[in-house]
Amino acid sequence: MATIGIDLSLTSPSLCVYSEGEFSLPRCTFYYLTGIKKSIVDSTQLQGELWPDYACDPQRYDIISTWVIDKIKHHNVKHAFIEGYAFNAVGRVFQIAENTGILKYKLWQHGIDCITVPPTVIKKYGTGKCNANKEAIQTSFITETGFNLKDVLKLTDKQWNPSSDIIDSYYVCKYGVLEYGKNK
Repeated sequence: MATIGIDLSLTSPSLCVYSEGEFSLPRCTFYYLTGIKKSIVDSTQLQGELWPDYACDPQRYDIISTWVIDKIKHHNVKHAFIEGYAFNAVGRVFQIAENTGILKYKLWQHGIDCITVPPTVIKKYGTGKCNANKEAIQTSFITETGFNLKDVLKLTDKQWNPSSDIIDSYYVCKYGVLEYGKNK
């Protein structure tokens, strides 16, 4: 039975799929969408795809939710953990909520439990600080795994996506696998 961690970014959504055994990076498979052609990786563990064209936001949300379902249907997924809303966020908060609602609905249709984890919990879980920034989370990920995603994805120091979304999906999944049952 598999568990997934989802970072549902509007620009570079990412999934971390974990199967079984002791939780570790080698037991995770990552899927992500990106608009950066040079950041496409296609390996057994890291699988990126270029965004398809879309005409409007509802079509974009449908593309994302269909993509998630397509990626996880080959894994026997029982639980999906998704990073919750950042309540102090500014910008496209309504679009993010609409996107999340469509995905949660499709997960429900497929009989997959969806558990939302607040971003502060994920940040604290990954770094020890609930207000950690992207740099701190990346540093924790590299320290823990020895894997520098920015190098693999050919990103500059100022580019954060899709690496930050992949890292977030990893910590969402790890939290779900190792901590969720303890906190119920």
